[in-house]
Amino acid sequence: MASSSDCPRSSFPPKEDPNAKMMVDPFEVRMRFTTQLQRLSATVTSSQKAAHYALKYRDLDEDLHSCILEQLERNNMNTRANIMSFIEHFCEMATKEDHLPYVRMMQRDILRVVDAVVPPDGTGAANVKHVRRVLSGLQAKQILSAETVIEIDAALKDRDSHPAHLDLEQDEAEDDSAPSKTGTPHHTKPQVRFDKRQIEQRIEEDRERNKRLRESMWAVPGDDDAEAQKFYEDVSDIGEDDFINAREEAAERRLCGENAMKENEQYNA
Repeated sequence: MASSSDCPRSSFPPKEDPNAKMMVDPFEVRMRFTTQLQRLSATVTSSQKAAHYALKYRDLDEDLHSCILEQLERNNMNTRANIMSFIEHFCEMATKEDHLPYVRMMQRDILRVVDAVVPPDGTGAANVKHVRRVLSGLQAKQILSAETVIEIDAALKDRDSHPAHLDLEQDEAEDDSAPSKTGTPHHTKPQVRFDKRQIEQRIEEDRERNKRLRESMWAVPGDDDAEAQKFYEDVSDIGEDDFINAREEAAERRLCGENAMKENEQYNA
């Protein structure tokens, strides 16, 4: 009798233990997602890449959502504007992939998002117009209700007329040490300083956003059901007068055809 050591070994690989799969490190996922948010640009590709990453690790949705809020509150004005654009693409992709927790959390915290992109102190005045565009897009995609957008827009009007919303040249020309009419220095308005690189970056990104806006204006939606329904509702019901007019028009066309045939016969004769 052969010993157990003499038995031929199986050529099949051992079965993998499903519990032995390498677990994803939440800290590493969070750090990589944070880096992507910090490096966002105004291009659609940049936003879609970050959105795909967040949807790939949807099991960590609450943690990744908190990353978005943190980066909105910690970064400069240009990065906050790019994250705002990312949010629109992100919510749209999350809706298509049927992962609504991301969308619900963004709906819940949309006021906090707007406060971070356009702070009440007026330091984000250049982002007001961009925020309105994103809110309009979220409403068109039925992610935000019209009531929510109207409420936020009312707050943006106050921030758009904030006394701190001045041109960069005017901000740089003013000196905090200049005395006011009362003889005291000006310290009421927050001073925002932008270096040359940030200004050039913002100009390029605004140009990219305006380009996308023009392209979207010419885009033809594939679903015409809403427009067809509107035409159907605008048309009145058919009445007896419509049938009478149709019969009269048919008789006129028949008479014109008979006259044309008679003229043709006379010409050939």
